[in-house]
Amino acid sequence: MKVYGVTGWKNCGKTGLMERLVTEITARGLTVSTVKHAHHAVDVDQPGTDSHRHRQAGAAEVILASSGRVALMQELRGAAEPSLGDLIARLSPVDLVLVEGYKGGSHPKVEAHRQAAGTPLIAPQNATVRAVASDHALDLDRPVFDLDDTGSIADFILTELDLMGAPE
Repeated sequence: MKVYGVTGWKNCGKTGLMERLVTEITARGLTVSTVKHAHHAVDVDQPGTDSHRHRQAGAAEVILASSGRVALMQELRGAAEPSLGDLIARLSPVDLVLVEGYKGGSHPKVEAHRQAAGTPLIAPQNATVRAVASDHALDLDRPVFDLDDTGSIADFILTELDLMGAPE
């Protein structure tokens, strides 16, 4: 599976760009999965539900299954957070895995950047950032796209990954 990331600081447009890229790329006939890194505690389950009760009782993993969705919740209980590679290996095969976050990962990335956020660019210090999607003009040593030009950003990513002609 091919892997490409969207990175950037908080409130710089990462999630919106991810959402638009998934829509754009799947509309082109490619299959896409995503991995989202969170720096804060997150729980997709709700107290009082049966699956939450299973986890609270000590289950290492709980699969919640219905006719429309399957969710696997794994309790780390002090174990190390799985690496990005380990998480990707758990996914079913797709054409492209888009990754949000993981600034330090070795996979190629597009940086989302908004001037109003007041945060520094990651790109100048990180060679894995192959392009920047920004809401203002930048003078960089790599491509800069308008943050809202989803089609051109998708073209760039798919060309980099040799997926422009897919699917076959």
